[in-house]
Amino acid sequence: MTTHEGVPVVRLHGDLDEENVHDLDRLLAAAAAEGSTRTVVDLSRAHFVDSSVLHALLDAHAAHERAGAVLVLAGPLHVPVRRLFEVTGTAPAFHMADSLEAAITW
Repeated sequence: MTTHEGVPVVRLHGDLDEENVHDLDRLLAAAAAEGSTRTVVDLSRAHFVDSSVLHALLDAHAAHERAGAVLVLAGPLHVPVRRLFEVTGTAPAFHMADSLEAAITW
């Protein structure tokens, strides 16, 4: 996790599945607990994410709401990542921005 203009940013790269989701859970929980008004998950370099990653994002979204913060997903999203949100019908649950810069200023 890094900070960009005072906003915690979690950057995801490559193919992500249940084998590496535990680090994501930990990072997103820490971000929610930090007290920032917003956390950004940069998915622009994620080529594939599976349902375990989606579940981690949904959990993080709920944790951020409970903390009075916003979780913003930044793209642009690669087709397989975008399709996961579309096929599962979860896209409306998230705040999504077309770029990291747009997500930072959400």
